[in-house]
Amino acid sequence: MVNIRSLDPSASPLDYYGSELRRLREAAGLGQSQLGGIVFCTGSLIGQIETAKKVPTRDFSERLDAALVTGGFFTRLVGLVLRSQLPSWFQPYAEMEAKAAYISTYQSQMVYGLLQTEEYARAVLATGLPDKLEELVAARLERQRILTCDRPPMVWVILDEAALRRPIGSPQIMRAQLAHLLSFREERWVRIQVLPFAAGEHASLIGSFNALRFDNDPDVVYTEDLISGHMTADLDTLREAALRYAHLQASALSVEDSAELIMRVMEEQYGDRIEHDQRGVA
Repeated sequence: MVNIRSLDPSASPLDYYGSELRRLREAAGLGQSQLGGIVFCTGSLIGQIETAKKVPTRDFSERLDAALVTGGFFTRLVGLVLRSQLPSWFQPYAEMEAKAAYISTYQSQMVYGLLQTEEYARAVLATGLPDKLEELVAARLERQRILTCDRPPMVWVILDEAALRRPIGSPQIMRAQLAHLLSFREERWVRIQVLPFAAGEHASLIGSFNALRFDNDPDVVYTEDLISGHMTADLDTLREAALRYAHLQASALSVEDSAELIMRVMEEQYGDRIEHDQRGVA
């Protein structure tokens, strides 16, 4: 086992979390196995987190705060830890996304990350053959917490019909994912439109993009290529993105008709249907 005394708490949020866990555990006079028993995990897991070999979850952090009476310290810190697990090129965008007042996105191939279920996200992320798949899944779910905060951003999503019909994972995973999309119908801050195949050629055949608006900062547009992401606040790019998004909205189905198409795809392709007066269950 790595000697925890050699860890540098300033090296990363994960190292800081581990060093503080060890410090507070010892201050409470608890061994790793003793603390593990209190928070319903093994002493080995406590040791792995203390040595920065394992990434803590939000649930673990909440139980840790209760056990060590830390006033929510680890629950606040774990968000930073999980965000640090994102690819380094993506972290600046995630920080901006968390501050946005309005998010608009067109997704040509898959469901937008903020609206993905855990199993769908796991299947998508696994395609990149990552070394730490579960950490990436946890980081993606952590990003979604902005939708449940006190002042969530307005999120307007246009999904290409391909994102609904492309099987990701399994039929069960896809049913749950489409049901999750339908569960946002009554949320005032999330709107989902589908760009149907029948629309033919459209304003963003070149691919997906996101636009972020802020209360006190310049707008930005974000795009990705195969291995990295790009943000820009260039005014010409912002105008072009806004024009293209307006055309996409005009070509897409209404929010109500989009929900109908999502239900139809569930029935036709994944063998399920949700009635009009029922909300989807994530």
